[in-house]
Amino acid sequence: MSLIGFLVLLLIAAITGAIGQAIAGFSRGGCLAAIILGFVGAYVGQWIATRFNLPMFVVINVDGQPFPVVWAIIGAALVAALLSLFFGYRRTRRVRRA
Repeated sequence: MSLIGFLVLLLIAAITGAIGQAIAGFSRGGCLAAIILGFVGAYVGQWIATRFNLPMFVVINVDGQPFPVVWAIIGAALVAALLSLFFGYRRTRRVRRA
């Protein structure tokens, strides 16, 4: 795999991970967390699709490496929802101004 192909794959994983986090309503970490969530979501989503014999909707091939976009988003949303159950909701403090 070339360097450009790897960077494109990272970009696609970051986008799918960020969309998955937005769907689940759970966001901890920044771009690196979204990239990891995108890759884990792609693995989980592809496993779900093959387990239940579901079709691959949108697959992007980057240097011969297939990346299932729709299943990556679904998997990332499931993993983010699972993480939100474990780590809970973090409430931000409001600063009162006089």
